[in-house]
Amino acid sequence: MSRWPAKEAMQGRILDTAGRLFYGQGIRAVGVDTIAAEIGISKRTLYNYFPSKDDLIVAYLSRHFIQPKTSDRPLLEQILGLFDRLERWFASDTFRGCPFVNAIAELGDPAHPGAKIAVAYKEQRRLWLRDALTRLNVADPDRLATQVAILVEGAIVAALVRGDPRMASAAKAAVRVLLTAAGVPDPDAVPQPDAVPQPVKRRGQARSRKSPGAAVRRARSRGS
Repeated sequence: MSRWPAKEAMQGRILDTAGRLFYGQGIRAVGVDTIAAEIGISKRTLYNYFPSKDDLIVAYLSRHFIQPKTSDRPLLEQILGLFDRLERWFASDTFRGCPFVNAIAELGDPAHPGAKIAVAYKEQRRLWLRDALTRLNVADPDRLATQVAILVEGAIVAALVRGDPRMASAAKAAVRVLLTAAGVPDPDAVPQPDAVPQPVKRRGQARSRKSPGAAVRRARSRGS
């Protein structure tokens, strides 16, 4: 019998445990000893699968590096759907911010392989937005993609700080404004009521309103 399935299963157990602890408690706060003890193996056994903690960090972040799924849904729906998924994530009991942002903040070294993975992930998402906006024929898709990406990151931070999943809806509304201003038709936009036309004043009407006193004086002079 091949030993590969058993090896892959143990790698999966290590990554599952490390991922839960790294995300829940912090990359720097959790040591290899803690991960090994949680699994019930020795640190030496863990190192047989991941030679260093840095290797384990890279594997943990790589596991989260998921390519955007292709879809036949309208592009506007796909872009706005990002924020619907964010809101569901924010409402979960396990939400603790973005694992990639957390990793960059905790590692504190832009040259660390884990930090490079985080930067690559964020840029991949921005480029996905740029491609969608290009197909929507906006004037400056690169700039608009950056603006939408900033709103995504802002929603994540605001939801974490405020503990309010509705930050995703607020960001989604802001994205609608940006896309509408860029000329992207929004079939779900709430129509604005037409302005109420103001009555046009005629010259004769304006004079009659301004001169009642003069008319009275003329009548009195005729009667005298």
